[in-house]
Amino acid sequence: MAEVDSDTQSEGRPPIYEFEDQQLLDLAEELSHSNASIKAETEVFERYFSRIDPKDLLPQPLAEQPLLGLSAQEFSQFRGRRKSKSRSMTAERLVRLTVEQKCDVAQRELEEMRDALERLKEGSERVLSNYKATIEESEIRVCELKKASYEFDRDIGRSMLERKGVMMGAEKVIRYIEDKSRTKDTLIEKLRLKKAALKVQKRKLQMQLKQKEEMGEALHEVDFQQLKIENSQYLEKIDERNQDLLGLKLLAGNTLQVLNAYKKKLQNMTSESNNLTSELLSRKEMLMKIAAETIQVEEERSKAETVNKRLRGQLSDYRVPNVLEYVTGKANHSDLEQSVHIWERKVEISEMALKTHIQTWNKLKMANGKALDWPHV
Repeated sequence: MAEVDSDTQSEGRPPIYEFEDQQLLDLAEELSHSNASIKAETEVFERYFSRIDPKDLLPQPLAEQPLLGLSAQEFSQFRGRRKSKSRSMTAERLVRLTVEQKCDVAQRELEEMRDALERLKEGSERVLSNYKATIEESEIRVCELKKASYEFDRDIGRSMLERKGVMMGAEKVIRYIEDKSRTKDTLIEKLRLKKAALKVQKRKLQMQLKQKEEMGEALHEVDFQQLKIENSQYLEKIDERNQDLLGLKLLAGNTLQVLNAYKKKLQNMTSESNNLTSELLSRKEMLMKIAAETIQVEEERSKAETVNKRLRGQLSDYRVPNVLEYVTGKANHSDLEQSVHIWERKVEISEMALKTHIQTWNKLKMANGKALDWPHV
């Protein structure tokens, strides 16, 4: 508590017993944040200190050079003054670091963490690649086992199931196993030859690399840096090409949209053209019918003109008869019509009389009970 009071007084604050509750809470929170930051700095410094070589911690001889010319009494007085002066500032001198030192420690810790992370990443990648290789090998092995099981069931198991009551001879099974063994031996021999060829190729490559190193053609750090620079340049070019490709894809998408719009418009125009074509054909048919009707009307008109000409000719050749002749002819015509009417009436009366006589004759014939012939006139 005394230390807190001294800190508050040194910072120009009132004594802690004069603080209110809220001020005490704020001060406690501030101190907790400060302690957390100091704790983090301490942990970083401890990790940094644990990796330092103990030889670097030895005192340097140059630090004692200003004291070499002092006597024993002066050295004791110097130590007494140093002790009395350093008691008040011991903690700050021995514990606190400068900002440059803190930055240096943090930078080294960051580099160390990056290196550790990179090593962990490389180790994880190696383990992952080993696991992937193991999984691939297991999958290949499982496929081979499935294939072998299928072939065994196809060649031997099916025949055993088909012949339930017959004991199968062991020769077939032994022959199957021997064939598989010969196949495996052939595969092993091929792999051995391939391994020998790869060893020879590896030896040749090692000899070529050794010759290049002897001739001074081996790659150095500068070459690797140059390759990294070229790689970064190529990556930038690839990014540019990817951006161009993305732009071209967007342009292709827009072009496709425009093309679809034009296709839709073309489809509408095509349907409209088909409708117009069908309407044009119907109009042509109607026009042909109208032309045929026109020809027929022309023929009828020519016939009517011919009749009209003939009638006009007759009308022009017609002569009006004399009045007396007309009256006489009209009277004769009326007399003839009247006589015709009289004779038609007489014929009707005769027909009615004939019908009456026929009915009377039939009655007489039925009354006498014998057939009587109608007298011929």
